[in-house]
Amino acid sequence: MIKRISLFLITNIAVMFTISLLINLLGVRPYLSANGIDYGALMVFCLIWGGVGSLISLLISKWSAKMMMGVKVISPTAPGEYLWLVNMVEQISRSANLPKTPEVGIYESPEVNAFATGPSKSNSLVAFSTGILQSMNRSEIEGVAAHEVAHIANGDMVTMTLIQGVVNAFVMFFARIIGFAISQQVEEEKRPMVRMFVTLALDIVLGLLGAMVTAWFSRQREFRADAGSARYVGREKMIAGLKNLQRRYGHFEDERGQAIASLKISGKSGGLLALIATHPPLEQRIAALQGVPLQASQLGQAA
Repeated sequence: MIKRISLFLITNIAVMFTISLLINLLGVRPYLSANGIDYGALMVFCLIWGGVGSLISLLISKWSAKMMMGVKVISPTAPGEYLWLVNMVEQISRSANLPKTPEVGIYESPEVNAFATGPSKSNSLVAFSTGILQSMNRSEIEGVAAHEVAHIANGDMVTMTLIQGVVNAFVMFFARIIGFAISQQVEEEKRPMVRMFVTLALDIVLGLLGAMVTAWFSRQREFRADAGSARYVGREKMIAGLKNLQRRYGHFEDERGQAIASLKISGKSGGLLALIATHPPLEQRIAALQGVPLQASQLGQAA
């Protein structure tokens, strides 16, 4: 736990330092002046803070996943007992026309899960929990592995980074404009304090709305990755893997929870939480693969 917290703090300090340095090097001027808001300067400021932070997270995503999750990469030259897993990912990667086979890793967790990450198609990682290797047969694991390779082939990590960067920029932009406008309605000496608190509140509220947008895109990418798995290894293997998750999900829950939600092959959601869920309900994913729409009553249960 201490290691993960330290890693989180160091990473964020590095991101803030890099962004601050970039702002100074680019000569971005303050967006507030005696005449009001300089909208051009504000947009540049928000794009740098919103976009560069997401870009840095993407560039270090493979490294940070290894550190945070404790992933041990399997050497392709000496895979030992995991030779079958390395060969499986390599074969699927060829079917997906990846320029380079992703690194294959294992991490200790009872949770039945797997994830893919990395900044590009030629620099990526597919990791499996010990829980999924113990709980699924090789055919089911092949379906899951193909799903993760499909994420890489579809460029999902880059796409989600761009979407998150744009959403972050717009949240910051409108929060500061509205905060400034509201602060102008009070006495002058109170304006800085009012602007700060209103902007902070709007960052949270608009950030939640932005999370719904990014979560929607994330759910769509899961359907596409499922379809990719069906193309690479056959839809029955992916369906079998999802049904296995359906039977087992909820028996184990990794202590890292929402901090690693975007890395998971499945996720819990219900009610309003469904709007910010990064993964669709398993029932919907299975139905999409089967080509059979869910009935209204089933949709209610799936949500």
